[in-house]
Amino acid sequence: MSDITRIALDAMGGDNAPTEMIKGAVWAVNENADMKVFLVGKEEILRRELQKQIYDPERIEIVNADEVIETSEPPVNAIRRKKDSSIVVGMKMVRNKEADAFVSAGNSGAVLVGGQVLIGKIKGVERTPLASLIPTKDGVSLLIDCGANVDARSSHLVQFAQMGSIYMEHVVGIKDPKVGIVNIGAEEEKGNALVKETFPLLKEAKGIRFIGSVESREIPRGQADVIVCEAFVGNVILKLYEGVGSVLIQKIKEGLLSTFISKVGAALAKPALKSTLKSFDASEHGGAPMLGLQGLVVKTHGNAKAKEVRNTLKQCVLFKKQKIDEKIRECIQNREEAAE
Repeated sequence: MSDITRIALDAMGGDNAPTEMIKGAVWAVNENADMKVFLVGKEEILRRELQKQIYDPERIEIVNADEVIETSEPPVNAIRRKKDSSIVVGMKMVRNKEADAFVSAGNSGAVLVGGQVLIGKIKGVERTPLASLIPTKDGVSLLIDCGANVDARSSHLVQFAQMGSIYMEHVVGIKDPKVGIVNIGAEEEKGNALVKETFPLLKEAKGIRFIGSVESREIPRGQADVIVCEAFVGNVILKLYEGVGSVLIQKIKEGLLSTFISKVGAALAKPALKSTLKSFDASEHGGAPMLGLQGLVVKTHGNAKAKEVRNTLKQCVLFKKQKIDEKIRECIQNREEAAE
């Protein structure tokens, strides 16, 4: 059973819960023999939805949680008051080693607060960032931080770079990943106070391959494998990225179907076009792990559907196999010892 990745899924979180959460979970376990999913939420509702699916009952289990943290609720108060919510119950399963990972499409703030309060940070980690894979011309890059720490300090960004490098090497498979800091120009003297303070620290940091500043227009070209920034900038980049990608795909489809000749051309180009557009589909890349915690927490989009849920659950299996938490713990420990 140790080879099985046990994942607690917040089945009540997100715009499309619980139907799409359950569909994604069933899809994932039917494709992966090394996974078990705990559906955390209101048992009666979940059981009714599960009856519509074909699945192995030994690999999907319902864990009852009578409360739901709504999207609009203040995160700290919600975590404190709703102790029987799907988010709190699921995170406690990770804390108590009953699950290896927790996945949610629910209240982002509650997930971030719950991760730090209920599961806790790895010793030495100053802040825990959200790290999202975004598509580029030749593959993917890791955007870190994309939503957790809007008031980060320079030392936080250095840790983000180190943790992001570990993730890209061991999960994505990019050896010696290139690290860049988001800036308004390529020159070292440019940027706001945070960027100017962080730049020399990244140049001196051990365990990363720092290449300097990255302008936002270079991100889709894949200039850096790990893109470092504080969460305000990161979240703006992520949302703009997703919005432009979605509109662009929509406009391409509209153009290809606008005339008879274009429809014929679209039919001929469909296989190649489908493959290209798929790479810019955000749901293909799973969710954003919260790096630096004592256990794995992954936040998916609030509007996630079954495919994104499936891919996020698969992501958790790889995370466990590569022992990312242990590698981050070792990295932070070595940094502290070198500083003494």
